[in-house]
Amino acid sequence: MDVVPRLAGDRDPSGVSALALGTATLGNLLREMTDEQAWAILEAAWEVGVRRFDTAPHYGLGLAERRLGEFLRTRPRDEYVVSTKVGRLLRPDRSWSGRLDVAEHYLVPARLHRVWDLGADGMRRSVEESLERMGLDRVDVVYLHDPERSGSSAAADETAAALVRLREEGAAREVGVASMTTSTLADFARTGLLDVLMVAGRHTLLDQSAEVQVFPACRRHGTRVVAAAVFNSGLLSDAEPGPRSLFDYEPAPADMVERVMRIGAVCRELGVPVTTAALQYPLRDPVVSHVVTGAAEPAHVRANAGSLSREVPGELWERLAHDGLVSPC
Repeated sequence: MDVVPRLAGDRDPSGVSALALGTATLGNLLREMTDEQAWAILEAAWEVGVRRFDTAPHYGLGLAERRLGEFLRTRPRDEYVVSTKVGRLLRPDRSWSGRLDVAEHYLVPARLHRVWDLGADGMRRSVEESLERMGLDRVDVVYLHDPERSGSSAAADETAAALVRLREEGAAREVGVASMTTSTLADFARTGLLDVLMVAGRHTLLDQSAEVQVFPACRRHGTRVVAAAVFNSGLLSDAEPGPRSLFDYEPAPADMVERVMRIGAVCRELGVPVTTAALQYPLRDPVVSHVVTGAAEPAHVRANAGSLSREVPGELWERLAHDGLVSPC
């Protein structure tokens, strides 16, 4: 693996070079974590060779960015790629009375609140504030985060043009959009203006909607895809999937539980852990450059790195496609 991860279309879909660490958990997503625990996760990622890190102001109201920055400042800047996101500015909440940010699934004091701003000036301020929180001099990739949730009526091409201006000004080497909403991703893909799309949860063993609605435009315009949320919030990583499992941050629907159990049966028959299949499936499409996964403890990082290095028989994908469980490639 190259010491310095490259951008602009490079693809090496094998082993840990195809893995990025997502940092939502470092912002206390769904559970609290100490600074020491966060550091241990980041250290484990570095030790196994992970050199791509993704974060956002949204993750724990800046907590994930601060924790990631503290770690990355101890590492050579030219040896890693870091991405963050714009669209939500963090501002003091004068009405704060001690509550936690549970409405957004983060267990952090809600002293700040998120203010949507998809304009060029707001995006620029967001990058500047992220750099200040992380203590870094630059980021490599900037994603517009969940634009469909902002209520903005701006067209995709107009907003994409504002992102391009950020790139032209040197705020990042690459710009893109990160979303869980297929229609949003498709709208931005069709502009042909962006370098990369982060497809969250829509290109997985359980949901392949992006393959039909988003990927054709990406191929046409040379836009790379980063596959995130490949476990769909946990359903694909639970040892015993059931009604208590999460799918897209909510209790898993019965049909999805049944589907993952069918996938699991095929995987067991062929001696492949479901988590391994879930990590490797998105990389089967050449438009995907790498996958992003989070971790609640160091062992999760090591397991994910090992899963990407594990050989998977082609028969697995053939069987899953034959049974109508995944799209044929």
